[in-house]
Amino acid sequence: MAGPASGELKHLRLRRQLQDLARGLMPGEALPGERQLEEMFGVSRITVRRAISDLVRDGELVREKGKGTFVSHGMVRSVLHLASFNEDMRAAGFVPSTRVIAAELGQPPESAVRHLQLPAEEQAYRLQRLRLANGAPVSVDESWLPPAVLPGILDEDLTGSLYRVLSASGHPVRKVEQTVQAGAASVETARLLDVAPGAPVLLFHRRSFTGPEEASRPIEYSISAYRADRYQISMTLAQ
Repeated sequence: MAGPASGELKHLRLRRQLQDLARGLMPGEALPGERQLEEMFGVSRITVRRAISDLVRDGELVREKGKGTFVSHGMVRSVLHLASFNEDMRAAGFVPSTRVIAAELGQPPESAVRHLQLPAEEQAYRLQRLRLANGAPVSVDESWLPPAVLPGILDEDLTGSLYRVLSASGHPVRKVEQTVQAGAASVETARLLDVAPGAPVLLFHRRSFTGPEEASRPIEYSISAYRADRYQISMTLAQ
């Protein structure tokens, strides 16, 4: 009778076999169904599901409810530091790109009004962009910027680093305050990120400052929604 050790060997062997199978497919391509995998590798449904769960956890596969299991576009692992999206992606080995969804004057949320220190009812520049890594959507960013300080910024090329544009405008970002929380994708965000509405996302609320420390001034307020299956945060803690 096969014991626990035998089951563990089958699981590890199947995991390697599924990795080899996935590497022969293109990102976004579907793996065979669980029943077909059982027949292909001569293992139980439990072993198949365990191996797939391991690879989903490691970011190599993506499971979509009601659709199947697909080869991941890759998991971006970011070390917390002050960097633009483009710098972050390149450091992780991905090719970044950006699609501008909206660049307009609009009514900012109260949190942006407070941070940017805008007078009541004053509008701000709204910049919404879809950020991609190797052509696959990773995040939707919505930035709010003060028009009085950055009057011509919407005429700039905003498909690259916003930090670089701000620096060229004489307002380099010197400090950032950021919070991260779990969230669920809205209908619009889900459409842009190519996920189901309500899918888990990481929400970044970011407050950026320019100028020297003793005279720091707010320059940007942003909210970014990252696909939870394509983005990880890494940090090192020491005492």
